[in-house]
This record gives sequence, structure tokens and C-alpha cells, in this order.
Amino acid sequence: MDTKKITTNESGNDAKREKVRVIPIQFFDDFPKHPFNVKMDAEMEALIESIREFGILTPLIARKKEDGRYEIIAGHRRKYAAKVLGLTELPVILREMTRDEAVIAMVDSNLHRERILPSERAYAYKMKMEARKRQGKRTDLTSPPLVAKLRTDEAVGLENGDSKEQVRRYVRLTYLIKELLDMVDDSRIALRPAVELSYLTVEQQKDLIYTIESEDATPSLAQAIEMKKLSQQGKLTADKIFSIMSQQKPNQVEKIKIPASRFEKYFTRGTPQSQIETVIFQALEEYYAKRR
Repeated sequence: MDTKKITTNESGNDAKREKVRVIPIQFFDDFPKHPFNVKMDAEMEALIESIREFGILTPLIARKKEDGRYEIIAGHRRKYAAKVLGLTELPVILREMTRDEAVIAMVDSNLHRERILPSERAYAYKMKMEARKRQGKRTDLTSPPLVAKLRTDEAVGLENGDSKEQVRRYVRLTYLIKELLDMVDDSRIALRPAVELSYLTVEQQKDLIYTIESEDATPSLAQAIEMKKLSQQGKLTADKIFSIMSQQKPNQVEKIKIPASRFEKYFTRGTPQSQIETVIFQALEEYYAKRR
């Protein structure tokens, strides 16, 4: 590494404050198994515009690795935005941390965001719980006294504004296959049914996905509980899943089903269903207005 490119804004009269260094962007690595999505969306666009106008106001937090490179603990989105803007250097505060301390700091630095997907929270809680368990008695060194004496799930919940039961529910989501977890993120499946479905085997979850797509219906909590019970008894087959999913739910409104392929030439792939419905109804209103 070219150490001449690394500078600091350290002041002789301010030795107690953490030093902010400026390090070339190519020396930074993302945190292993970083559970939070870093992608181009509305929030990222706003961040890019802010950095374009004002620069990076909050330094990244990183730790130095054995190979001399730097592992980001907080600031993955800032690094992404900086790369989009073509910036070559990043302001960073370096901290000495163990692997488990870094995991906990990484999770905590992201969970304060306003919008967190269920899948992000699920894997973040799981990583933090595993780190807490590995620390064992050493929890007293990195946690407030009250937190150190609690169960792992209770401590994680207390630190992040959730109950221990809610923490356990989120961690269960990590047992879902990607297709089902995506449905949870898209609000097509609620948290409680998703938790029950997480007890199904991988093959049973795949059978459920097939039924969801063919029937254009997602399981209610009662249906999910029934499938979990049958799965634990070794009695949940693909036919049984279809039978359960075919049951009419209370107050279920009959739907008109139109193959998605009929709309492909009118909408780009990934267009939200709500947006498709809005356009269709607007077109129908215009059509009937002309007929009148």
C-alpha cells in the first residue's frame, strides 16, 4: 500500500478525538456477509446528490486487516455513492476491534436506518446473536451491565428496540428459501405466517412456492400453522400443500386472474402490481369515457 496517500486531519490540541484519515478507495473491502442491501434506489440517489454537493460529511468506520487493507464497519452506502461519483479517496476513522466486536458495531450502525427490510433485520439479528454467544462471559467488556446479564435474544432486542420474541421471529426468517423471503420483503407474506413456514423443509417450501404461483394466493397464518404441524408430523406432501392453499379464506374476495404474460409488452419487468392496476384502471376509465 502506498502510505504516502494516507493523510490525517489530526490536531495537536485535539489528541483525544478520533483521527479522521483519508485513504484511497481501492484499499477498502466490504464487511463479510454484510446483511444490508447496498443498491441504487431513491435513498441512494439522495445520498449521491448530498455527497456531490457537500462531500462525505460523516467519515466511514473501518478496521485494519492482517493483509493491510481496510474492512468497512459503517459506511458501505457512502462508499457506493463515492464510487458512482468517481471519488478516489474516503475519510475514515480506524478502530481496533475483534471480529465479534466488529460484527456488533456493523449491525448496530445500520439498524438505525428508517427503512429496513425484514430479510436485512433477520440476518443482522442472527449475526449479532452469534457474535454475542461467541463472546460469552466477555459480553461484560462490550455491553452495559444490564445487557450483559440477559439472554442473548433478550439483550439483542433490548439494544435494538424489539422484544426477545420478535428477535427470535426475525431470526427464523433466515430459514426461508429466497423466493419466500423475497415475498416477505415485498409484503406479500406477513411476518407471523412466514415464521411458521420457516419450519418447513426446503423441498416443502419449494412445493409451496409452486402452489403460490399457480394459485396466485399466499398462505394465511392459519394455513401456515397447519402446514407447519403436518410438516413436523412428516405428513406434508405437495398435494396436501395444494389442498390447504385451495381452502377459501374468510372474507376472501374472488379475483380475476389474467396471465402476467399478457402485460409484458406494456410494463417493464419488476413493475409493482399496484402500479399495473393503476394504469389499467386509468385506461378503462378513459375507454368508457370515450364510449359515453
